Amino acid sequence: MVRSGIGAQERWAWARVDLDAVRHNVGALRRVADGAMLWAVVKADAYGHGAVPVARAVCDAGADGLAVALVQEGVELRAAGIAGSILVLSEQPPGQLGDLLAADLTPTVYSPAAIDALTAAAVAAGRRVDVHVKIDTGMQRVGVTPGDALALVDRVRHETALRLAGVFTHLAVADEPDEPGTAAQLAQFDAVLASLRLAPGVIVHAANSAGLLAHPGAHRHAVRTGIALYGIAPGPGVASHVRNAELLPALSLRARVSFVKRVHAGDAISYGWRHRFTQATNVATVPIGYADGVPRRLSAVGGEVLVGGSRRPIVGVVTMDQLMVDCGDDEVAVGDEVVLIGRQGAHEITATEWADHLDTVAYEIVCGISSRVPRRYVGEAPAPLPLLGQVPQTSRPAP
Repeated sequence: MVRSGIGAQERWAWARVDLDAVRHNVGALRRVADGAMLWAVVKADAYGHGAVPVARAVCDAGADGLAVALVQEGVELRAAGIAGSILVLSEQPPGQLGDLLAADLTPTVYSPAAIDALTAAAVAAGRRVDVHVKIDTGMQRVGVTPGDALALVDRVRHETALRLAGVFTHLAVADEPDEPGTAAQLAQFDAVLASLRLAPGVIVHAANSAGLLAHPGAHRHAVRTGIALYGIAPGPGVASHVRNAELLPALSLRARVSFVKRVHAGDAISYGWRHRFTQATNVATVPIGYADGVPRRLSAVGGEVLVGGSRRPIVGVVTMDQLMVDCGDDEVAVGDEVVLIGRQGAHEITATEWADHLDTVAYEIVCGISSRVPRRYVGEAPAPLPLLGQVPQTSRPAP
């Protein structure tokens, strides 16, 4: 049986992205930021939500700037007509600096070699370039060490083709509010800032989403919000802060039943026959699999979906393009909606639930939803949205 009223679609699996929820979250996070500028992190295709539509939505909601990881991500935003400040959060290959400058992106530096390459590119382009310097206070990923920070910043200040526009660090354990490491990182950052004697107007920033939500002392001139922008908690330790801020999940992952069959007690299912039924049941096939971002082992760790307003277990190994669901004796038909992440009736499955099952983080879940899953946007403005304005100079006192 096929449910009636099902319209033509690209495929019977899609991600629904609510841009009104994103706008709501920008407003809620601005209130938490309490006067600090808010930069929306839209790297990794806006954490799987769609960089260009999300960037336009956060612009519309009043974000002060954007941040990306790659030159190509910034170029994509510029090609879509998005103006204003776009910060590239790490050093980029020298061969990409021409594209970076042509797109008027703001680079980050933390090594002498990167400063030299950027200076040469800026001189060749006949431009003076704003730069941010990243200081490593404990993440141990990228950034200049505190002991070398003054020399590196002075090197930027002495290059006439460069202008020091910002100094920042990144918090490693901000999603664990009781962990003393955040206070230690901020104290080290403050010590470095004191030695730098920054000029007025140089923007200082440290807080990521967890820092914004759980550590008001980390706010400084600006905050960089990524995962919270999409209504997802950075970690269990700040889940209550997400609820208190009334953030809304922006993405749901949905599909439709593509096939239904009755199986018998003793039958096994999927590759390896790792699941065997103990009683007769209705099995629904759903046309979405690990090539779409549904982890292959989700069924083995208790993964469920919503069908007909009820939780139903995924049975057997998730395959590349399809998965199977045990629907018991309930009636189920081709075309019925299946919610993998999101709400249906009284029940909700979140990206965080998947992450907990899989011993990972919700970031990985939403970023892993592949490009072959169509994104359908709710709240997309029919007319062109205002372009993102230039990041204003802050009037907040230096920390």
